[in-house]
Amino acid sequence: MILSVQHVTHYRYGSPVRGVVQSHRLRPSTFDGQKVLAWQVAVSDGLLGGGFRDGAGDWVQGWSVTGPVDAISISVQGQVETRDLSGLLTGLRETVPPDAYLVDTLPTRADAALADLAHSVGVAEPLDVAHRLSGAVSDAIAYKPGETTAQTTAAEALALGKGVCQDHAHALVCLARWRQVPARYVSGYLQTDAADHEAAHAWAELWVQGLGWVGFDPANRCCPDDRYIRLGSGYDAQDAAPIRGISRGAGVERLDVTVAIQMVQQ
Repeated sequence: MILSVQHVTHYRYGSPVRGVVQSHRLRPSTFDGQKVLAWQVAVSDGLLGGGFRDGAGDWVQGWSVTGPVDAISISVQGQVETRDLSGLLTGLRETVPPDAYLVDTLPTRADAALADLAHSVGVAEPLDVAHRLSGAVSDAIAYKPGETTAQTTAAEALALGKGVCQDHAHALVCLARWRQVPARYVSGYLQTDAADHEAAHAWAELWVQGLGWVGFDPANRCCPDDRYIRLGSGYDAQDAAPIRGISRGAGVERLDVTVAIQMVQQ
């Protein structure tokens, strides 16, 4: 499948800031299930900095904007060819060992309720355990936008019993790590016609012995297929964020994001 992407991010500041420095993980990964056909990132009044491929195989690109500036726009557009590999991530060049993803972070730290949920799936073959963990998250946290924030932890989402894809991904990463299964958070896009699901999306990848990294999307009760575009990964949502940065100034920052994913060719 060929998918087209239009992704625009607007930053607005209550008072002009002296400058902005950002790092982007906005170029889709290259692996057996995904190939970039065309891709362009533009930053209003931006200066292109250095770029590098990190140990997880993600391209990190630096940008800076010299102020004073009261607004910045980041525009992403391109086309990606995708293949359905039933969630398998093969052909990605990375050097970080899977066991590095057993480390907890604040959003993915287990409390007693999360530990009980992880224990409840029982003992089985590694792939079956991974599917059971994903299913347990889907059953325990209903998809409901507007109930959580970017700072909500997996424990808080489970206590609420509702959340969005970020919460599902954090919870699954937490359960897997509690079971000593390496797991990481993945950011990307999803082509969908569902009115309540946004095109900017997140899911989790679990290390399954004998297979390698396998993606699971508890928010949609499936493994990523050719509707998904993978951007990058990390320990949690903040670590895997497509855009990270810092502004020099005291202006209050407001953020608006629009993403549109369309199928160009089957």
